[in-house]
This record gives sequence, C-alpha cells and structure tokens, in this order.
Amino acid sequence: MSKILISRTDSLGDVILTLPMAGVIKKFRPETKIAFLGTSYTQPLIEKSAYVDEFYDWHETGLESIRADTIIHVFPQRKIAMSAKKAKTGLRIGTSHRLYHWWTCNRLVNLGRKNSSLHEAQLNLKLLKPLGIEQDFSLEALHRFYGWEEGPLENEKIASILNKKKFTLIFHMKSKGSAMEWPLHCYLELAEQLPEETFQILATGRSEEGKEIADVCPKIFQLDHVQDITGRLTVAELVLLIQHADGLLGCSTGPLHIAAAAGIFALGLYPSERPMHAGRWGPIGKKAHFIEARISGRRGKPTLEDISASNVKETVLSCLGL
Repeated sequence: MSKILISRTDSLGDVILTLPMAGVIKKFRPETKIAFLGTSYTQPLIEKSAYVDEFYDWHETGLESIRADTIIHVFPQRKIAMSAKKAKTGLRIGTSHRLYHWWTCNRLVNLGRKNSSLHEAQLNLKLLKPLGIEQDFSLEALHRFYGWEEGPLENEKIASILNKKKFTLIFHMKSKGSAMEWPLHCYLELAEQLPEETFQILATGRSEEGKEIADVCPKIFQLDHVQDITGRLTVAELVLLIQHADGLLGCSTGPLHIAAAAGIFALGLYPSERPMHAGRWGPIGKKAHFIEARISGRRGKPTLEDISASNVKETVLSCLGL
C-alpha cells in the first residue's frame, strides 16, 4: 500500500481548505494511505477527517520515519522540501513558483495562486496532477470530501455552554490580523437586532481578543443574550462547540471554515477586492454563505463597514427560515 503525505503546516483555515485533497485522493485511489504533516495546533482538525489515516507533527517527527512514497508540498516550506529530498521520498510534488523546489522536488506543477480565479481549495487540487488526478470539482461538491463525521456531544464543558432552547450563533469577531474584520460596533448593532428570545450569541476568540472587544465595545457583553467565552476553549473544544452550535458569523478566519466543514450555518463577511474576496477564500459547506462589501471606503481603501448590520440580519433570518 502506497503512502501519500500531504504537507500543510500553517493556520486553521488553510488546513481546513486542504483536507478535501485527502478525500479526492481516496476517491481515485481508495487503497492509498493518507498521512498529513501539520502541527499540534491544527491536529484536532486533521484527525477529524475520515480520509486521513495518519497525522504527524512537523516539529516532532522526521520525514525518514514517516516512510512516505509521495509528498505533496501544499504549503511550501524550504526546510520540509529539503528534508523530503534527504529522506529520499520517491515522488516529491511542489509548485514551480518556489525556486528551491527546482532542486528539492522531482515533479513541478505550474501553480500560480495570486491572480487565479479559482478558490483556494480548488487550487490545492491542482497539485494532484502528477498523480494522474486532474478532475475539476465545483465548490458545491467539494464539501463532501472533508470527511468530517457527526457524533454525539459527550463533553460536559461544551454542553454546559450551549442553550439548546435557542439558536446558538457564534460571533468570531477577530482574526489575529489575518483578515479584514467587520467593525465591532457592527456586531453590537446586529446583536441588538437579533431577538433575545430566539438567539444565544457566543463570542469566541483568544483571551486578548476578548479584552480588546471589552475595551472597544463593552456594551456587547452587557447584552443578556451575548456570552463572552473568549480565552476559555482549546482548539479541540472550539471545534466541538462549533460542530454542535447552530451557526457562526465571522470574517475569513479558521473558525468560519470549521463551521462550513461541520455543516452548520456559516456566514462569512468579505471584501470584494482580490485576492481577499470570497471567490478565493469563501467558506465551503452545504450551509455556507457569504456577503461581500461592494463599496470601497475612504480614499479608495476597502472596508467591511459598508456591510450593514441590517443586511447581515436579513441574511441570517432568511437562511434560517426565521
């Protein structure tokens, strides 16, 4: 049995959008063993996929011990590329747009992401061409290849947070600076417009993000139906919470893509400018949606403030049939 190693050692959202590669490989080569090279931070996401057979932490595992027949450098890293060559991995696939791949890889794919009209998840699949897999998949079809399986909630901590009598909507308001963010006052306006008798709103994020929200927009945490749980969850617990919540609202962040992969209502807020637009980074899932800001802000700079709270409210209520 051959073993293919998918290498993606960066952030939550990028890893989520890479997982369909494992499902697609299994579709065409069901006998193949799929290994994933990531980090302990993204391990809870990777191990949830039924299509991934083995997980390895790049910081703890040498490539020689993995004994992969093929490695796919989805997220190019010079050290990993050199290690794969040193480990004598038979087939080493990478983009031709990294100079060091010309001497560390033996199969190059002419893959330019910056100006492409394809989604990030579709671009990842282009790296499967050296395996003889060249079929294109629509975004509507790709969510079937996450391999995430639903299961009962057996975590008392997460169960105690969720109010099953209401629609639990997660506000993931910050992004660690990785994406354009909807202003905090817009989240407040939306929270005030969503009926308290219907919605439970949970604010997630890191503890320092929670402090920032409390400093900049303290009123949002004073609303009876908004609960601040920033800094209280591990990544594994956040994944569980999202899986068993009803929906999530956020910008282009990992938790938004987790929600889409989990199959819950996921609404992303995006600028229309390339390459940050939803066409490249939008959530992929059976209940995934997005709103793009069509107007540029002052002096031509893009802003999400042009997306109104009432517009988001209408989208939420419409998609939920409320």
